[in-house]
Amino acid sequence: MSERRSVTILGATGSVGRSTLDLIAGERDKYDIVALTAGRDVAALAELARSFRPQLAVIGEEAAYPALRDALAGTGVEAQAGEAATIDAAGAGADWTMAAIVGTAGLKPVMRALEDGRTLALANKEALVSAGALMTRAAAASGATLLPVDSEHNAIYQCFDRAHPTSVRRIILTASGGPFRCRSLEAMRRATPAEAVAHPNWSMGAKISVDSATLMNKGLELIEAYHLFPVGEEAIEIVVHPQSVIHSLVEYADGSVLAQLGAPDMRIPIAYTLAWPERMETKCERLDLVRIGTLGFEAPDLERFPALGLARTALREGGAKPAILNAANEIVVAAFLESRLGFLDIASVVGEVLASYDPDAPSSIDEVLEIDRQARRIAADAAGKFSL
Repeated sequence: MSERRSVTILGATGSVGRSTLDLIAGERDKYDIVALTAGRDVAALAELARSFRPQLAVIGEEAAYPALRDALAGTGVEAQAGEAATIDAAGAGADWTMAAIVGTAGLKPVMRALEDGRTLALANKEALVSAGALMTRAAAASGATLLPVDSEHNAIYQCFDRAHPTSVRRIILTASGGPFRCRSLEAMRRATPAEAVAHPNWSMGAKISVDSATLMNKGLELIEAYHLFPVGEEAIEIVVHPQSVIHSLVEYADGSVLAQLGAPDMRIPIAYTLAWPERMETKCERLDLVRIGTLGFEAPDLERFPALGLARTALREGGAKPAILNAANEIVVAAFLESRLGFLDIASVVGEVLASYDPDAPSSIDEVLEIDRQARRIAADAAGKFSL
């Protein structure tokens, strides 16, 4: 990279934020940190701010401001707090912004960064799932570059011929299949939270690990892919690939299929976005195909993993349905993790909420957030009826 790049990281204390900073630490002479934000973890944010010396550190919880201010006294790093300050940090003019705030709390900051018209690396699933049309419209209006961080969408981005999109016939998203890929329905019915979060390939948080176990994670990624790439919903397929070596594939009109391969390490797609349009060195494990030996593929079982069908239906129906899907899923996954709901009940409750709640399509982020709030309330009531 020929010129220094200014960087803001929204959600700096999470796994994606820390991985981003780990990459920056190896090339400190190429990056200037404008802002780091976090939700509640003052100690972690202060530690990162003291190490990387951003211009600004923002904690989302306003009551935590005095603690952050005191922790950064004498460092030259400005401390701020609250939702408005987080949104302002997203529009602080950095050349490159990592959007890694988890949940709908990231919607307004993501929108602000897109409106700024620079480069946004998107690791917040909820942004495109709940408000994909609004987000892509904002990016087009401002001229912002939207780079996907999810390993699957990052793989597609690397293989997709954006100059000739009509030559693409098919996008193939790969799924590991999660920990219950070979389990029977009866065994899945008895599955515990501890079993569901034990992902065979990736080290992830509890919620996303459960989403991987239900394959809802792949359903959400289907919706994201629809908004990121100019192909129809029917041209996006999902294939189970247990080794998680091929992260996704793109098929062209002539029958050629391009795939992106790599070790299951999130620093690889993050590095691609951080150095884009160039590439940077990483310390990630190199792929050893001889050691891996075999790559397997199979069709997803929609009977055992109905979440995939729910997601595709929500995408086809459009409007508010994807936002409802996302919100309801978050509530019922939390109930499952607290042992208040069975594993197979997750998809059942989400399906019930989708069938019972049908508001108009949102035309603003505030409307998306209101739909999200209502869907969560309905999901919580429905989950109570299914309680163990």
